[in-house]
Order: sequence, then C-alpha cells, then structure tokens
Amino acid sequence: QVRMVESGGGSVQAGGSLRLSCAASGFTTRCQFNLMWYRQAPGKAREFVSGIDDAGVTRYAEFVRERFAISQESQDSSKRTLYLQMLSLKSDDTATYYCRTDVVPSPSCRQQTYWGQGTQVAVSS
Repeated sequence: QVRMVESGGGSVQAGGSLRLSCAASGFTTRCQFNLMWYRQAPGKAREFVSGIDDAGVTRYAEFVRERFAISQESQDSSKRTLYLQMLSLKSDDTATYYCRTDVVPSPSCRQQTYWGQGTQVAVSS
C-alpha cells in the first residue's frame, strides 16, 4: 500500500511561488507507478494538475503550463518524494492540492489508486 503525505501549502500573494512536497512510501520494484498532483477548489470538482511516470515523462494541465513544474526524487526503492514547484501564482490557483499514485496494471501488479490527505494553497490578489 502506498502512503502519501503532502506539505508545503500556505498563503501567498498573487505572483508569488510555493513548492509542494508529497512524501510517499510503499513502492515496489515489481510495479510501475504514475504520480500526479490534483487540486480541488471550494465548490468545484477535483481536477488534474500535473503528472510524472517512472520514465520521467511529465504532463501538465493547460492552465498551469509554463508556471508549474513537477519532479520526483527516490530515496530508495520504496520511498519517493513528489514535488510541485508553483510560480506566478494566481487567485484561481487557490485550492486544496492532493498527490495521487496510480499503480500501472501488469501481470505482476493490479491497478490501484492512492491519495494523500491534501495541503491547502491560498492565493490572494
């Protein structure tokens, strides 16, 4: 089971920056994983922000392209830290940010999805 704990959220003024972290554990070398950041603003549906796979291929939602950067570090075969560097923040970026891990289905691994508890980001204009 993959466990994730987000940190780094806070309150910033528009134009500022934050770096979110997601400490994750429970990985295995038998499986491949996709790690992602999602966000949910008050009264809105949760939405995809950015993702990175085990090959290092990154994806971004159009609304954060050129402003956010995703990366990950492996501490060992079972632990990773996922980051989201956020620049030029806007009031529309105000939301709770969640990290998510998907286990890629294979003969050795079944598809599973894990979520962190979220970290709040508030951007004031």
